[in-house]
Parts: sequence; C-alpha cells; structure tokens
Amino acid sequence: EQLAGTFAARLASLAGGTAWPRAAARSLAVVETDGVSVAPAPAAAQPAVDVLTDKVAVVIQDRPVVAMTAWLSDAFRAAAQAELGLQIVTPAGTTLSPAVRDSLGGWPSRWVVQDERDGYYDGLSGAVLRWQEGMFATVVAVDATPDDPRTPVAAAFKEVADTGERQLAVSFRAVHPADDRLVLGGALESVWRELTGGPPAGWGTAEPANLPWSPARLTELAFGRSPEPTWAVVVGTPERPGLATVRISRTKAGVEEDVRLAFGYGAGEEPPLDALRRTAETLATRHHLQSMLIQLRKARRDLGVPPRFEGPGVPVAFVLGAEEVRTMPGDRARHTPLSEPPVPLGPKARPALYYPLPGDPSDLAGWADFERLMRHLKGPEGAEGA
Repeated sequence: EQLAGTFAARLASLAGGTAWPRAAARSLAVVETDGVSVAPAPAAAQPAVDVLTDKVAVVIQDRPVVAMTAWLSDAFRAAAQAELGLQIVTPAGTTLSPAVRDSLGGWPSRWVVQDERDGYYDGLSGAVLRWQEGMFATVVAVDATPDDPRTPVAAAFKEVADTGERQLAVSFRAVHPADDRLVLGGALESVWRELTGGPPAGWGTAEPANLPWSPARLTELAFGRSPEPTWAVVVGTPERPGLATVRISRTKAGVEEDVRLAFGYGAGEEPPLDALRRTAETLATRHHLQSMLIQLRKARRDLGVPPRFEGPGVPVAFVLGAEEVRTMPGDRARHTPLSEPPVPLGPKARPALYYPLPGDPSDLAGWADFERLMRHLKGPEGAEGA
C-alpha cells in the first residue's frame, strides 16, 4: 500500500495533476523533478485483440474483475467502427463491472466463460457456446425443433443461492435546453443525495474512476467533445456501493443525459423505497426529466456481475416527465388500465406523473403491468408503429 501510494504521488507530481482519493497518494519521499514529463501514448495506438475474424474481435481477460478500462473502452469502440462484435473470454471465477455488462448488449458481442463441464457458456444468459464459423455461438439442443430452437444452459450458471442481497436500479433520461450556462450531472447528483444522503464519490471516462466528483468538470468534458457523445462512469463509496453510467448527447431536442444507476444493499439493509417519489419529483421539477424507470432486483451488494443466474429486476415505478404528459392527447396519461392511479408531481398546472408498480422482486407479474402501461401511453398510433 505504501509503495502504491508513493507511485501515485510520484505520477501526479510528474504529470502536474492530483491523485484521488488524496489519502492514497501519501508519499514516502517524493521530490520535484525538473524537466521530466509523462510520455504520451502513441498517436496511432490501437487496442490489441487475441483473435480477430470477419465477425468478431476476441479478447482474453484472465483477471478477477473485468472493468471498463480505457483499453477495453477503446476495444469496444474499435470493434463497433469495424462493424464487429466484441467477445470477452474469462475464467469461471471472473465477475464483470456493470459498465461492461451494459456494453455487451448487441449480438454477436458476449461474455464467454470457460467451464470445466460444458466448455464455454455465455456468462449473462447461461447458453452453452462453441467456437463455430469464426466466433463463439450458441449450441442447439439435441431435441430442439424449428418451432422450439432450444439452447442448453450450463450447469454452473444455474448454481445459485439467495443471499438476501438486492440492488435498486434507476434509469432515467433528462433533456436540457442547450445553454452556455448548463451544468450537467446535477440530476444524477440529486438522485444520489436523495437515496444515499450524500453526493457521488468519483467519476471518470473509464474504470477505475480516478477523479473526485465534479459536475463542472463533467460539463467541461462533454462540451469539449460536442457534438460527439460523452460516456462517463460515476461511483459511490464502499459504505453504499453505487455505480452509474452516463451518456451525454447533443440532439435536436437539446442536451440529453441518459443515466443507468444501481445501488447495492446487504441482507440486513433496506433500500430507501420511501424516498423514490421525492427523488422523482426533484428530477421532474428541477432537472427536465423526460422519463424514469425504477427497479428492484435480487443481486449482489457489491454490484459485481457473476457468471451465474441473477433474476431480472421488477419495476417499482415509472415516471413520465411534465412535457411528455402535456403533449399526450387527452387524459391518456392520467387514466390508465392500472389499479392504482398515477401520482402528480410538481405544479398542478403542469405536473409530471409517478406510476407506482408492485415492485416485488420475487414476482415478475409487475412486468405485465408495466407493459400494459406502456401500450396505453403509446396509444393506437404507437402500437401500429411498434
């Protein structure tokens, strides 16, 4: 630990920067060095891959946790630009950062887990995989039919136990008018304060997040990169694990912030469900909220993604921003097929609407209510275009 602290302080001194957390850089013997600077990365540096085909780039990550490092972020970007999938191969004991999991949504990108019994399987779905036709792809079950093309699930993926740990997941979109005085990150900080009692601890454009939380610096970075989008990760503290990914985009509507946030809770800890309505009202009245979905799920407190089955989250509430409510025809937003009416948030003349949902992580029926609500809000014209 002392050696790492010395290294961090030395690097900060040479680069003319700071270390975070500051306590990590307590130097044993750091001196100023004149005329020395950190060597820049090669201008044409490209992320290396272990296997490259005409369909995917494959990287092997033999480490306990695969995080969205600057290198892996570059690999995702390079694969996307080349119209390739990215497949990450790991040992069985590895976990993913939520930021990496969320980046693996598009086929044929996937997390490939090595397994003694089944060879390889998808760490997010459990599907048994084989290397075929230039990529890891699912294996079709022996008894599969064209009408039922089942895929065998790895035995290791199904070995789960309920630990009582849970995660509260919040995803929302805010659309701000483009303005030179706009400061980004305020909506996320408001959610963090309402649900944890304090602001985020740090942020960065890669993991591990290496900067103390600063909406001003996040705004400066996003404006400097505009019109290109900006992606950032925001983290909490060990006392209340939290991780958010933020995507900032310049669109015709203004400046959009798409946020995916999760907090972890142990078996003896209660998620602050009583603060959700207040949190939603803060976003709706102060931060140009467009929409928000809140879920509760059985998953690890430390937010790590294991190569095991974790049940899907269940919806606790959905929120529709004031502008979306205003533009919806008639009273469609206020009169829904749900048993419980929506709760108005903010000014009576121009409210946002909070739709409570069951939110029981052991009962997936809440998704049926959510789907009925979405079909109703979209209306006949939305259903035809779906």
